[in-house]
Amino acid sequence: MQFTSKSQHSPKLAYSLSFDIEGMSCASCVGRVEKALRGIDGVLEVEVNLATEKAEVQLVREVAVSTLLNSLAKAGYTAHLHAENAPVQNTDASQRQDAMAVVAAAALSLPLLLPMLLEPFGVHWMLPGVWQFALATPVQCWLGARFYVAGWKAIRAGAGNMDLLVALGTSAAYGLSVYLLIQALTAQHAHSMPHYYFEASAVVITLVRLGKWLESRAKRQTAAAIQALQKLRPESALVRRDGVDMVVAIEQVGVGDLVVMRPGERIAVDGIILEGSSHVDESLITGESLAVARSIGEHVTGGAINAEGLLVLRTTAIGAETTLSRIIRLVDHAQSAKAPIQHLVDKVSAIFVPVVLLIALVTLAGWWFVSGDLELAIINAVAVLVIACPCALGLATPAAIMVGTGVAAQYGILIKDAQALEIAHSVGTVVFDKTGTLTVGKPSIVDLFTVAGSRADLLQLAATLQNGSQHPLARAVMEAAGAASITPLSATHITALPGRGLAGRINGVDYRLGSTRLMEELGVDLHDLQPRASAMENEGKSIAWLAAVEPNQLLGLFAFGDQIKPDAALAVQRLQALGIQTVLLSGDNQGSADAVGHALGIDRIIAQVLPADKVDKINALKQAGQRVAMVGDGINDAPALAAADVGIAMSTGTDVAMQAAGITLMRGNPALVADAIDISRRTYHKIRQNLFWAFVYNLVCIPLAALGMLNPMVAGAAMALSSVSVISNALLLRRWKPAGR
Repeated sequence: MQFTSKSQHSPKLAYSLSFDIEGMSCASCVGRVEKALRGIDGVLEVEVNLATEKAEVQLVREVAVSTLLNSLAKAGYTAHLHAENAPVQNTDASQRQDAMAVVAAAALSLPLLLPMLLEPFGVHWMLPGVWQFALATPVQCWLGARFYVAGWKAIRAGAGNMDLLVALGTSAAYGLSVYLLIQALTAQHAHSMPHYYFEASAVVITLVRLGKWLESRAKRQTAAAIQALQKLRPESALVRRDGVDMVVAIEQVGVGDLVVMRPGERIAVDGIILEGSSHVDESLITGESLAVARSIGEHVTGGAINAEGLLVLRTTAIGAETTLSRIIRLVDHAQSAKAPIQHLVDKVSAIFVPVVLLIALVTLAGWWFVSGDLELAIINAVAVLVIACPCALGLATPAAIMVGTGVAAQYGILIKDAQALEIAHSVGTVVFDKTGTLTVGKPSIVDLFTVAGSRADLLQLAATLQNGSQHPLARAVMEAAGAASITPLSATHITALPGRGLAGRINGVDYRLGSTRLMEELGVDLHDLQPRASAMENEGKSIAWLAAVEPNQLLGLFAFGDQIKPDAALAVQRLQALGIQTVLLSGDNQGSADAVGHALGIDRIIAQVLPADKVDKINALKQAGQRVAMVGDGINDAPALAAADVGIAMSTGTDVAMQAAGITLMRGNPALVADAIDISRRTYHKIRQNLFWAFVYNLVCIPLAALGMLNPMVAGAAMALSSVSVISNALLLRRWKPAGR
């Protein structure tokens, strides 16, 4: 057993456990499970999801798992600890059993229903009562046994659920029919043929079981994202040990092991490429549809597909620490979490079954008193019990959240929790960090100017001096030289000049590469390029001068800048099209921030903000009455990400930022911000649709049943349809695609 530490934002929380729950059938069951677990000392909070059939338990101290399981057992439910890295379970066998049960129930019920189907055609025929009893009894006592078992557990726990309503309703119809049959077989009723209600009880059980089977199939589709991610885990890997390649189980691969990946194979581990190069398909992990080139020194992610090259990797992460496992945890947690709007449903569900039972009793008493017909009173009360369906209420929110978070994950948008998904739909302001979020995050040469010699010669001299340096500006020079196929010369006497630049000798000539201060100390005349330098600095660019020594001669000027990401402008345009205000919040100087902000058309630019002050700026925006999303990637962004209503982190940034954020963009593409808000809006819309129809269904149908306007068979069909329709509506979200796809 492994406990998972939680965020520092929940100081009272010590541990979290996840359980798979068996036997839940409706929203009332959710309330019972939560009540059973909350009553245990040490439990801080419980969230139960009907769609995933999981319970997330938050604890303030370590509690024995057996204590939690025993409490659930007393409440009438079987549970076990959720296995995070368990393989995808094959539920085809149980699905086939349920399907066969539905077929058997339908085969037994059809002869009972046939007289009613033939009557509109003038055919008046009815099975003898004994035959009806023989057909209905297996349906009631065998195929309907699950309702009795679950209903009895609910009674023992002092609560009610959908199974109890079905058991009571069908038992009343079946029991009344048995009573009438016994009466008919006695001497005084030997020549009469009363109307039996065996068909009502049998057909209701058949329809409810059909509805639960369809619901189960639909729920499997809502979990398709998790299943697809779990199937990405290879079961074995080709490991090179002592020069020998051997196939071992994935559990036996350790950090630092060399793993050989052949063309066409799914990459087994997270690792760094030591040998080879290839294109890697990461579409199911990042949502990027095109394969990306990977070569020596670059990182690859387990679960991706190696295209054409042979790769040798050094393993950097295994098991639960791999990127794929972390993604699965995030998606799993989001699908299991409870959205704030669901708490309203929980309050209704807590009193739903008792209220329905009361309405059924009032219906029974009222019809018996008004009509004097006990049979009619019982049938109308049965219709009330059968039509009432807390299932649709319980599935309305989690079904939409499961599909919404699942389809988002397929396109590289990881939504950590349901609260982030629900809040994101109402975001009115998106705040962007600059460096690494809207820009690439590393400097590059944006321009260079010469006084003497060619641009290529100038770049070659600079690359020769910078060769081997790890300074960000040095890497920018070397990348530019490499792109231009320029080979550095041989240099000697390379010396760093802290805070100013560096010195070196090339072919007997001393050179200096560095700041304006260094040039002034040397007495180099900067007049020829000073206007260019001032213009670059006003745009927020960093500059470096190159000069020859003895005599001091200015050779050229380099301007370094952080390039804007290709999709940054599109990201801003799409957000503005959604009616969302955009803000740039940067610690850089005003000139640098203005250059990026104006180039992208951002509505408001706030520069020279210290990391500690970013939270104050976020709070000020929130106090203006807008829901605020913060988009960032660095450690310095983490406080602001946590302070915003919704934090959106780039996966290309730090783990700290991703931990603080509610949403992570796996491709580091700012255009995904608008996609994240779009899927949030669509998911929230589905939640509202589902809840509306679930509430309306019960508000309309229960009174109709109480007024005698619905017979039990129609009620059973309507109840089955309500749950299936809610999940089917949620499944429409699977058609969503990001803009441009």
